[in-house]
Amino acid sequence: MPRPRHFRRVANMPHVNYYKPRGVPLSVLEQVDLTVDELEAIRLTDLEGLYQADAAEKMNISRQTLGRIIESAHKKIADALVNGKALLIEGGPVEIIPDISSAGGSHRFRGGPGRGQGRGRCRRGGGR
Repeated sequence: MPRPRHFRRVANMPHVNYYKPRGVPLSVLEQVDLTVDELEAIRLTDLEGLYQADAAEKMNISRQTLGRIIESAHKKIADALVNGKALLIEGGPVEIIPDISSAGGSHRFRGGPGRGQGRGRCRRGGGR
């Protein structure tokens, strides 16, 4: 049995979680699934310009894990853009921390494809 994943800290759930090419019906599009932790890794490193070590610390994961998450996210985003696929953002083992610099008052979601709406169950708590 594989080892369970640690919750990855994210600032918040995305307000928009679906992107698709304009003018193409959704019924004919292939879909690429991007997890919330992959989006957060992209936000911290590419948008905010943090070094991987600093971004990994904020997400409560190792730098190597962050590197793997970013690599996976970049491939999925490139696939969606280059091949004209829809991009769905949901799921993943995440812990919502509104002020990501502190660890107080968090919400945890462990979800993914095939688990209802992709957000899974919510566990409230500050620790792991």
